Amino acid sequence: MVEPMQPERSKLPCGLEIPRMVMGLWQVADMERGGRPLDPDAGADALADYAQAGFDAFDMADHYGSAELIAGRLLGRFGEGASERPKVFTKWVPGPGAMTPDVVRAGVGQRLERLGVDCLDLLQFHWWQFGHPGYIDAMAELERLQREGSIAHLGVTNFDTRHLRLLVRHGLPVVTNQVSFSVLDRRAAAGMSAFCMENDIRLLAYGTLCGGLLSERWLGRAAPAQGEVTDWSKMKYLRFVKAAGGWEALQGLLSALDRVARRHGVSIPNVAVRWVLDQPAVAAVIVGARLGEREHRKDNLAVFEFSLDGEDRERIAAAAGGMRAIPGDCGDEYRRPPLLTASGDLSHHLASTSRLYTPDRPPGREDRRRIDSGSVWEEIGGYSRALRIGNRIVVSGTTATHTDGSSICPEDAAGQATYILDKISASIASLGGSLEDVVRTRVYITDERDWEAVASVHGQYFGDIRPANSLVVVSGLVGGFLVEIEAEALLP
Repeated sequence: MVEPMQPERSKLPCGLEIPRMVMGLWQVADMERGGRPLDPDAGADALADYAQAGFDAFDMADHYGSAELIAGRLLGRFGEGASERPKVFTKWVPGPGAMTPDVVRAGVGQRLERLGVDCLDLLQFHWWQFGHPGYIDAMAELERLQREGSIAHLGVTNFDTRHLRLLVRHGLPVVTNQVSFSVLDRRAAAGMSAFCMENDIRLLAYGTLCGGLLSERWLGRAAPAQGEVTDWSKMKYLRFVKAAGGWEALQGLLSALDRVARRHGVSIPNVAVRWVLDQPAVAAVIVGARLGEREHRKDNLAVFEFSLDGEDRERIAAAAGGMRAIPGDCGDEYRRPPLLTASGDLSHHLASTSRLYTPDRPPGREDRRRIDSGSVWEEIGGYSRALRIGNRIVVSGTTATHTDGSSICPEDAAGQATYILDKISASIASLGGSLEDVVRTRVYITDERDWEAVASVHGQYFGDIRPANSLVVVSGLVGGFLVEIEAEALLP
């Protein structure tokens, strides 16, 4: 008797073993848009069918409708610690604000309760605006929960390379980063993949089919008319298509994928997924499932029945190379409006983080506004973090001093530069400006060998803005910091 085909499996450096295709449940939120939740038992039946076919890992989030409740109903059918129990990965996506231990523990507690488990297989953390440093406090508390046994493994979602680096260099455990990665969106293939491979982190790739746009259904078709596409996922990825060169460019890519697919007797989605799986930092792809509505298990299994050869890869590279690169680093689309995600428009999170600090006016100086970041040194030294006079904003020399007075990334200059520039950005935004208004920066480092790493971080923030800049090596900085940066902005 011939054994049925099963998905390839991957063992992460942390020891977690998963199928290389994880079923994503973001479509649950779309299916429940009318306000009527899916039947949890019927949903659990659909998940059980996937698990029986070897797709025994499911990805969800706190805002994917009732996805956690459906998965919890499935897990309840297995005994505690049963070896055949499917793996469940969920995300905690808190609103911006102070990440106190109580807030973090409440968020994790809700995930445990909805899933009906004592320990989360993989908890993935998402943060909206890095100008607010609460994500570091949240990850530190999540690590404590991991040590207590409530979380088996910790990951993040939609972190860019420099902030992933900051977490790692600060000593916080990260085993996965879930990011958009496809033959159309190749942002994760460069610096992100290299950093992950060097630090035993693996990528969970979503968006591999661009919401279904990378399929035969759209090959040779005219661009969809206004209002023709109504599901959130396709609406999101149509923006990606526009950024990559438009509908004609997509058709060229689909044509190349179709030629490869016909050569191997598989589908365009199979080829698109296989291309992503062949990227060295990718542990698994996440493919969406519309529970009880339609399933593609047989077609999904075909991904593991063929391999791309050199000719295939060259053909795909030639078509993809003719498209524009999606701008920015991984996750940037979640931090700039419009924040249309695959589970809805979450722009309200951006509005609530636009101003981290509250300005006040110095006594007797109605022409000035200032902000303090909460550092004890601002009061002791008699200075403001930033000051606005008319259309001019000046930001004091800033180090990687966290809100509790501790040092961020004490041995990593690039991590400190990232934290500092986030703080400067938040300071300027609180006074009505943005990094685009910066006209001068001054950077001080204590070790000349760090100049390139720090300059590279500066370039990631200011590459298109190009303010005047000085970088100076000094004998030392108070507190033993490696980097200090000050800035000046002029508003229009």
